[in-house]
Amino acid sequence: MTTAVTSVREAAVRTLRDAGAATGQLVGGLGTATSGLGVLALLAVAAVTAPAGVGLLLAPTALRALHALARHERERLSRHGLDVVPPDPPPTRLRTALADPTTRRELSWLLRHATWGFLLGLLGLLLPLCAVRDTTFPLWWRLSPEEATTTSVGVGTAHTWLDALAATLLGVGWIAIVLGLGPGMARLQADPARRLLAAGPEADLSLRVAELTATRAAALDAHATELRRIERSLHDGAQNRLVSVTVLLGAARRMAARDPAGADALLERAQTAAEQALAELRSVARGILPQVLADRGLAGALSGLAADCGVPCRVETDVPERCAASVEATAYFVVAEALTNIAKHSGAERASVTVRARGGRLRLLIEDDGRGGADEDAGSGLTGIRRRVAALDGTLRVTSPPGGPTALEADLPCGR
Repeated sequence: MTTAVTSVREAAVRTLRDAGAATGQLVGGLGTATSGLGVLALLAVAAVTAPAGVGLLLAPTALRALHALARHERERLSRHGLDVVPPDPPPTRLRTALADPTTRRELSWLLRHATWGFLLGLLGLLLPLCAVRDTTFPLWWRLSPEEATTTSVGVGTAHTWLDALAATLLGVGWIAIVLGLGPGMARLQADPARRLLAAGPEADLSLRVAELTATRAAALDAHATELRRIERSLHDGAQNRLVSVTVLLGAARRMAARDPAGADALLERAQTAAEQALAELRSVARGILPQVLADRGLAGALSGLAADCGVPCRVETDVPERCAASVEATAYFVVAEALTNIAKHSGAERASVTVRARGGRLRLLIEDDGRGGADEDAGSGLTGIRRRVAALDGTLRVTSPPGGPTALEADLPCGR
């Protein structure tokens, strides 16, 4: 029962957070769309007056305004977590601008954003205001003029408390619309910018080459670090134990004839050292590829990690098919390192791990209600996690504001 209540509360908090972020994004888009109407009007004036020569003088100013607005929109979206890779600076001279693909894409974006984006932004502003107005209407309806409209849509007049409470039902409906449709409206408003304001295919290809080069370097670095860890574990642990076994066996053989009791004691010590060496070799083997993944699969392995975690942890997995062994191993190590960080540094009272496989991608979400403020540069293990994820051409996103909560999202290709 407690788990169910916690899950419902977490889902409600996540929904409210997403709706609030979507409202902020829509209202911000309304601002750029309003500015876009002005830029669109300036471009129209320049086009209409071009035959008279006035438009030729206005064109550079209008183009600079267009480029500045597009640049501002990219920066705005990046603040909301939607990175739009900027293209090379477009020209402002009329003749070259007309043939420039970046300028044409920005013009296409302007037409969409100043119309459709303006409408979505206006709805994103008005719907929360309507929700607040109608939901709180019973608190102040006695202070309103006698013939004032009850609802925000201009229907009805309240004469009794029952009429006032009816407006609250409409306010609840507005809240449901904001919570349910707000994130989708924000995505629709931002979609033209993601498609039209980003760099063209050539720049995308160059960026992809640069990303793969960096990923390859990170993978090689992570591989070298892992080899050094394995070498240290073998050299400092198992190898020393086996040397000790060899020395003890030699001493026992020399003592066997003259001191059988002493030889038995040495053999017992050698056996203990051999068992310790075997345990350390098994530990090293588990560090390379945990056997539990082969025995119980990813879901079982993560359940084992949650059971051993120092913080109460809930695990939810939805992985219909097995992923590639390297992907499952990376997911296992990401969760293991994240839970270790939570237990050591977060001060959290509970944590959760959600794993889902959709569309050929494996998505991990590790959350906790701790103090937040996770920093990759503070030796928290996040750098190692990022390198492991990047080695498989995956992505990692960490959200950890001061005061919490902390959410770590990893996206990996499932592979086969």
